[in-house]
Amino acid sequence: MWMLPTFLGICYIQTKDYPSARKAFAKMFAVPGESAASYLFTARMLFRHDYDPVAEEYAKKVVELDPRLPLAHALLGELYLYKSRVPEAIEQFQKELELNPGEASAYYKLADAYTRLQKYEEAEQLLQRSIWLDATSTGPYILMGKVLEKKGETALAVRALQRAVAMDPNNPIPHHLLGQAYRELGKTEDAERELKLAEQLQVQQNARP
Repeated sequence: MWMLPTFLGICYIQTKDYPSARKAFAKMFAVPGESAASYLFTARMLFRHDYDPVAEEYAKKVVELDPRLPLAHALLGELYLYKSRVPEAIEQFQKELELNPGEASAYYKLADAYTRLQKYEEAEQLLQRSIWLDATSTGPYILMGKVLEKKGETALAVRALQRAVAMDPNNPIPHHLLGQAYRELGKTEDAERELKLAEQLQVQQNARP
């Protein structure tokens, strides 16, 4: 029974009945149907199901209704980053951190944006903050490995990627990056092992229904 509002909301999204979807998600999260929060939840679900233009419209509506609502600017930043509108994404993540300075994922996403502009020093500092706030997420460690490798600090990149592999051993991405880093350090055997494992894990993922 508790899944019913979610199922209905997704069905409404698929039929492009977005107002009804918003009401369904508002009911699920026990918020008013016309509230900024209802638009935020709906925008997140729209983004998750690849309805990007409508998700952006709804995310903008959230900020219009309540510009201080936590995670509103972060979601808009994610949408802009997904569309490679990097300066706009940076602006939104910065606004999120002004309102919500303890949000680890906002530092991580802002670091991702700076990485795309090749601003690796800024990205590294932001990733350190993200990891200090939340050491349980693999994303910041993986991105830290990429950033450190770009900076020529391959040995440090290996440490970050080893941590990511230990946290999520079935993820092919850190294995692949670790293999590349080992190769740069001349550790051929280790490199071959990690690259082969990354390929195997990717094949397994692709084979899943």
